[in-house]
Amino acid sequence: MLTLLGVLVVIIGFALRLNALLVVTCAGIVTGLAGGLSLHDVIAAFGKAFTLNRYVAIVWMVLPVIGLLERSGLKERARDMISRIEAATTGRVLMAYLAIRQITAALGLTSLGGHPQMVRPLIAPMAEGIAESRFGDLPMPTRYLIRAHAAATDNIGVFFGEDIFIAIGSILLIRGFLAQSGINVEPTTLAKWSVPTAVSAFVIHSTRLAMLDRKLKRELSAPAGPSSPTHGLAPLPGEPGSAQ
Repeated sequence: MLTLLGVLVVIIGFALRLNALLVVTCAGIVTGLAGGLSLHDVIAAFGKAFTLNRYVAIVWMVLPVIGLLERSGLKERARDMISRIEAATTGRVLMAYLAIRQITAALGLTSLGGHPQMVRPLIAPMAEGIAESRFGDLPMPTRYLIRAHAAATDNIGVFFGEDIFIAIGSILLIRGFLAQSGINVEPTTLAKWSVPTAVSAFVIHSTRLAMLDRKLKRELSAPAGPSSPTHGLAPLPGEPGSAQ
């Protein structure tokens, strides 16, 4: 049970909003020490995992590229491009990304999307740009709401799409767990029965995105009065006009 202390470290670290990489590293060290390993063995395990998975270093090559693209106006160009499409809405843009994310994940291309390389520089600005083109300047609570839906779309797309690919880690994990219980299931069978779950996830989240469109239209199209300084959104606690 002491090995679960690493989970506690993660919870406390994220609750205190500490650096995520530092929190995860400390959690790994605590888990290793609680499991009976020496500090040297824990550090050696980190090094072995890094050398066996060298593609992790690609992240450090991608981040500078994304930074240069953002500095050159990537987000602004994406926002301007998508705002010219009359039929596009915030929900429809995210639905299209959800479909693309699920299909590519089902083919094993899970690294094509992601928060740092797709959501932050492209998908979230495009979704915000559509809302701005229809309703004008957006209050910050609305921007955070759209960004949260964009991040959730990426998570849901890859989580429920990757299980359709038979050579993904999650399928092997499920198969191994079932094998320990004496249930032998082929990876192709697991992948086949992951399709209904993926379709259901797409339908459910697409419904949530459609509800997001209606919410934005209802709240941002309402005329702003003296008691509604944020285009129909209730003021946050501590702001003028909020109920304490």
